[in-house]
Amino acid sequence: MQRKEMLNALDANSDDWDIVIVGGGATGLGAAVEAVTRGHRTVLLEANDFSSGTSSRSTKLIHGGVRYLQKGQIGMVRQSLRERGRLLRNAPHLVHLLDFVVPTYELGSRWYYYAGLRLYDSLAGSLSSCRTSLLSSGEVQERLPTIRTDRLKGGVLYQDGQFDDSRLAVCLARTAARYGAVVVNHSPVTRLIQEQGHIRGVIASDRESGREYEVRAKMVINATGIFADSVMAMDQEKPLKGSGQPLVTPSQGSHLVLDGSFLPGNAAVMVPKTDDGRVLFIIPWLGRVLIGTTDVEKSVICDDPHPGPDEVQYLLDHAGRYLTRPPQYSDVLSMFTGMRPLVRGDRSQSTAQLSREHEIRISDSGLMTVVGGKWTTYRQMGEELIDRVEAAVGLKKRPSITAELSLTDPAADLKVVEWMTDHPDWADVVTPGLPYRQADLVRAVRLEMAGSVEDVLARRTRFLFLDAAAAKRVAVRTAELLRVELRMSDQWAAQQVADFQAVADSYLRPVNKQGAGR
Repeated sequence: MQRKEMLNALDANSDDWDIVIVGGGATGLGAAVEAVTRGHRTVLLEANDFSSGTSSRSTKLIHGGVRYLQKGQIGMVRQSLRERGRLLRNAPHLVHLLDFVVPTYELGSRWYYYAGLRLYDSLAGSLSSCRTSLLSSGEVQERLPTIRTDRLKGGVLYQDGQFDDSRLAVCLARTAARYGAVVVNHSPVTRLIQEQGHIRGVIASDRESGREYEVRAKMVINATGIFADSVMAMDQEKPLKGSGQPLVTPSQGSHLVLDGSFLPGNAAVMVPKTDDGRVLFIIPWLGRVLIGTTDVEKSVICDDPHPGPDEVQYLLDHAGRYLTRPPQYSDVLSMFTGMRPLVRGDRSQSTAQLSREHEIRISDSGLMTVVGGKWTTYRQMGEELIDRVEAAVGLKKRPSITAELSLTDPAADLKVVEWMTDHPDWADVVTPGLPYRQADLVRAVRLEMAGSVEDVLARRTRFLFLDAAAAKRVAVRTAELLRVELRMSDQWAAQQVADFQAVADSYLRPVNKQGAGR
């Protein structure tokens, strides 16, 4: 997957596309895989990097959503659990089952949660994990060595899916490219092509060269998440019916990352009810411990959100109620925030009450917009989108194959093995305590279209999310690799380091309402 080759393909076939997808997050990438595997000529354009927004800042779970079951959203939970099963089968290198424990501190609550989680597990049908069981207080302590034991009555064990969100996004981009799609990052769409009241394509700008590309297609899909309203605003001649009000309600979800010693072992904690009625997760992830998440409605959408001091304290306080060593601000290795593109509902509802189901709309001029949804259901959303596209513009109806489609790339993986054979030092870890080798950095540039230090350290690897200070320490080394591989100047590399250091600093401190660091 080479960016230069993608741009050349875009240039050579500017009038010859069936579908243009705007947005390279989970939804857009899922739609691209769905479209191209049905044989439709597909282009995906991402303004920044693949999954650089919300899709890289999730709670790292592929799940049905226990709290949605409490709200009676059984259909959504059932579909999500079945999609979880498909991902476990189709991307086993990135998605795996993880044990979760619900510790209980009140008499009778263990049986209440057990009944609900048995129902939750049964909704997965033949793809159920069948692991839900009651635990004694001693069994809870065995699985969670650092759980608080005062008044502990026992708990419930169940399983859900865990994954690396950005790595899955890159895997989807590689899969789409392998089947013939053109996928281009760092290429924002600046306007829509409209002729006689109909959308006929887009104009995109390559941020690296500044060149504009005219990309014509039978259908344009707006899969830009929290920025969906901005793309809809480009559709001036035939605005979406009822679009006087924004379609998206942004909700901010923040997470903290701690050292793995705060929750050693291979089991996670699920707190079924916090002070604001949400669930809270304390999860082992890539050798660290992840705490999340919050749900704060925001009035201003931005592409690089950060947690506020109140959110950080909320997460620290709630985790401290369950861990024998209550985490402090000084223990936080990294903090990150994603903005969920929730479908706007009743203004009296909080964002925590809004549905996570998706919605698809088509404007009079033919712009198709999708908002809502979540990582777990990206494939189902893509299938539904392309079904709608085929019906709307008369593309040949073809069956979906993505439910059984492997998302691995054996050829690329073999290439990395060859590199390490030829360069044994590339098998060495970049820095102690994190699972990344020099070969992973090289792969990011040569095979995965990483074009900046942030692309490499935030999304092709997860340095920034696992340990922001460590990410700062390897920035110079990464910039030098990029400079050589991309044939850039020393000045370019120095600017890359400076830009990334500023980004990494924002993962080390919360911001107040005025945007200043703590």
